[in-house]
Amino acid sequence: MKFSVVIPVYKNEGSIPRLVEALSGISRQLNGQMEAVFVVDGSPDRSFELLRNASRNLSFPVQILVHSRNFGSFPAIRSGLAAARGEYFGVMAADLQEPPELLIEFFSSLAGDECDVVIGTRDSRKDPLSSRLASTIFWSLYRRMVVHDMPVGGVDVFGCNRAFRDQLLQLEESRSSLIALIFWLGFRRKLCGYQRLQRQEGVSGWTLRKKIDYMMDSMFAFTDLPIRLLIRIGAAGSFISTLLGLSILGARIAGAITVPGYAATMLVVLMLGALNLLGLGLVGTYAWRAYENSKRRPLAVVSLKLQTDGVVLHG
Repeated sequence: MKFSVVIPVYKNEGSIPRLVEALSGISRQLNGQMEAVFVVDGSPDRSFELLRNASRNLSFPVQILVHSRNFGSFPAIRSGLAAARGEYFGVMAADLQEPPELLIEFFSSLAGDECDVVIGTRDSRKDPLSSRLASTIFWSLYRRMVVHDMPVGGVDVFGCNRAFRDQLLQLEESRSSLIALIFWLGFRRKLCGYQRLQRQEGVSGWTLRKKIDYMMDSMFAFTDLPIRLLIRIGAAGSFISTLLGLSILGARIAGAITVPGYAATMLVVLMLGALNLLGLGLVGTYAWRAYENSKRRPLAVVSLKLQTDGVVLHG
């Protein structure tokens, strides 16, 4: 097995027939040296049933991993990479918004030893205006605050060789960002531009809440920006408090304040109270994430593994 395609699956039953057809085409272009690794990430629809039925009639090897619940797309990708048996690996979205031909370009670059990891970057996208605007804001903030090398359009798919895959799987920290880890690892990197296609079936599971969680995970796992911001806010607050304190002292001496201590007390309580709450929230967030990593729980649990020969193995 030379090439492995990893596909996380969540609420994708509508696109399964097109997905299987696209993978068959990719397999033919790769001269049958490809396997597909589907990771059903606690999907509540019929995705697993459709994949299981389709796998019996495919000309290329298939693995279907079933998570015991929904752990998220990044843990699903990790599970697929860990089970994959090829020399070169490509990650593909089950909704087919990334053109399948992109994988051929990934594998060509990897097999030609042009790079260790190849990253798909969006040159344009056929999404609704609201989605494009939200994505632009999200990736702009991500690029500014977390990974400065992040492509302007963001990253959804990538490919890598075995050396890079092995190093990536050794990084088992929880509440982290797989995309940021790819850039953190370094290695020889290549960018491949593509046009993101319009979604044809279903709706995206990439909700606003998940985007916010992802941004928080990325920030707290890869940057000390919140701490540095807190220090700056604290310094600015101290400077402003000093100026206000001098003003209040001057007003008190001039007799403009008739209630002794009232103005000064209110200013100090409000400003320091707000700063204390902000600081406690930031410190608490870092403490919680450190505690999460100290548990050493697996990032995902595979409850079922189905191979093309029909043998079911419990993971």
